[in-house]
Amino acid sequence: MIRVAIDGPSGAGKSTVAKQIAKDLSIIYVDTGAMYRSIGLYVLRKGLDTKDAAQVTDCLSNIDLQTRYDPANGQRIYLNGEDVSEAIRTPEASMAASNVSAIPAVRAFLLELQQTMAKKQSLVMDGRDIGTVVIPDAELKIFLTASPESRAHRRYLEYVQKGQSAEYEEILRDVIQRDHQDSTRVAAPLRQAEDAVLLDTTTINFEQTVTLIKQMILEKAKELGCSI
Repeated sequence: MIRVAIDGPSGAGKSTVAKQIAKDLSIIYVDTGAMYRSIGLYVLRKGLDTKDAAQVTDCLSNIDLQTRYDPANGQRIYLNGEDVSEAIRTPEASMAASNVSAIPAVRAFLLELQQTMAKKQSLVMDGRDIGTVVIPDAELKIFLTASPESRAHRRYLEYVQKGQSAEYEEILRDVIQRDHQDSTRVAAPLRQAEDAVLLDTTTINFEQTVTLIKQMILEKAKELGCSI
């Protein structure tokens, strides 16, 4: 069994890279960011303040999250039975996720679920605090990052490809704001684990990133003498 923790800032491509690696190696992928986005989306839909700890905490007992793998569409996340895989991929949901993730009760709500999953099988899990809090004993930890400008440009292209209206400068401001918010929050701030491998993808593409990480995983498995 080998568990891979991929951490890094917003827009670094963690989810896209982790999904492809999991598919290529036939192991489980856990998108923790989607879980926080789903909670943020729920709170937004209720018209509540995503920064208000009391309001958000009161919502948690009404939230049921499920992740499923769809052969046609890949990993999907369900919020109270509704497939919200697309609805959570908006700038508003991204900022809401950052807000609710700073609330200790939300982190505790998801932590047990995430840790239970990590005890059972080989997997790739990405987020902000996977290697530092969720599975600090992961066999391989990677801190995936890129310059704010590069991350904003990639996100801009994603929105354009989906036919969504987007402004690069606005996205860049959001990226910088979220970096600050995620790295300065009290509850499990974004930081690189001491034993994590730093991988800056500013000057390399998606395919190169996937290849590099798969090599790391295979080398680690060989080093540990374990199967994937």
